[in-house]
Amino acid sequence: MGIEQLGSGAAVEMYRTMVTIRKFEEQVNQLYLSAIMPGLAHLYSGEEAVAVGVCSALTSEDYITSTHRGHGHCLAKGADVRLMFAELLGKADGYCGGKGGSMHIADQERNNLGANAIVGGSAGIATGAAFSAKKRQSGQVVACFFGEGALGQGILYEVMNMASLWKLPILYVCENNLYNEYTPYQEVTAGSILKRPEAFGIPVEDLDGQNVEEVYDAASRAVARARAGEGPTFLHCRTYRYQGHHVGDINRTYYRSREEEQLWRTERDPIQLWRTRLVAAGIADEALLDRIDREVEELVKDGVEFAKNAPYPDESEVATHVYA
Repeated sequence: MGIEQLGSGAAVEMYRTMVTIRKFEEQVNQLYLSAIMPGLAHLYSGEEAVAVGVCSALTSEDYITSTHRGHGHCLAKGADVRLMFAELLGKADGYCGGKGGSMHIADQERNNLGANAIVGGSAGIATGAAFSAKKRQSGQVVACFFGEGALGQGILYEVMNMASLWKLPILYVCENNLYNEYTPYQEVTAGSILKRPEAFGIPVEDLDGQNVEEVYDAASRAVARARAGEGPTFLHCRTYRYQGHHVGDINRTYYRSREEEQLWRTERDPIQLWRTRLVAAGIADEALLDRIDREVEELVKDGVEFAKNAPYPDESEVATHVYA
């Protein structure tokens, strides 16, 4: 499906969502540097095309599961910027009442089953949701996001085996940003990534994760297969995180070069690539996209102010909705 079939409204909305994720993450970094946000956050900047491409192929009734680097997935699935910031600042108005923080945001209204701080930890949840959808004959599909580091976790292979055998309606979305925390993935991942799901009989698509159109097209095909009862698909999305493993990982030169980072920012930025594509196709002009940039800037600033002024949870709720 080309950009013309996608439709101008949807194409521009993809741009808006990617910019929202980028601006959101920039503000998260500032909140950390200003010592306003407690704890750490793992920023999604640079990977926006994966979340937006996949979630744009889903309906509001479809499910997602996320990761410790999950802000982008949540926003792409329709999360409210205000409630996201409130959660990060530990406020009562946050999605999890301020108790989940950056790595455990869930949004049940939009069928976001939650982020997970355990690498590969949501694979079982996502596959269970897909099993439920099939048994209920609901027609729902699940997108399970994870990084390439999850390829070292046994649970991923256990659930892919079941999903293939039972033809479950699920997309396994591997966001390969090249690094397992501070280690190039080639040093800890033996053999071929693509042949691993193929061994379970799961179709694989190897994608440029910086190209939102390519990701959307592949995700749309995978969703159609899943809804038709044909089972899971594995999407391998080659992407890059601009920042460190987390916001405190500032000096990254011991495991990757500044030149490499600059190359991805200047030549492979997903937002700039999509902006150029929209203008070239006559879908939008620079003035419209500049206006969207300004609108998003104000939206994110408003979200930060809302979160700063929101109340903390009452002490009496310290054990409410806490199960472990």
